[in-house]
Amino acid sequence: MTEEQMQVWINEQIQTIKTKMPETYRDIQKRADKIGALAFALVKRGLRGEPDCFWAMEGGYVMGTPFKLEDSSRDLAWYMVSFGCLHVCIFRPLLLCEASDGKN
Repeated sequence: MTEEQMQVWINEQIQTIKTKMPETYRDIQKRADKIGALAFALVKRGLRGEPDCFWAMEGGYVMGTPFKLEDSSRDLAWYMVSFGCLHVCIFRPLLLCEASDGKN
């Protein structure tokens, strides 16, 4: 996939998040209120396939790349079903962002 094709695909995924995963999109906006554009950069990195940046599940949709914690995706799905969670949205901790990106 070319970089241009990848950007089109990422934009489509973000549109899906906006329209089909409203609670997740609200979480992204809340995170952006706290850490700025880095929130959207983490979403895009997760959508590109980079682990430990962004992962979300809502309404049957799964976006981003799972975190490297062993069995975390399976465990999160189990908790969602067991406790009736409607969505989950996970971002890289800010301290890790600062160490790896040098931003914010």
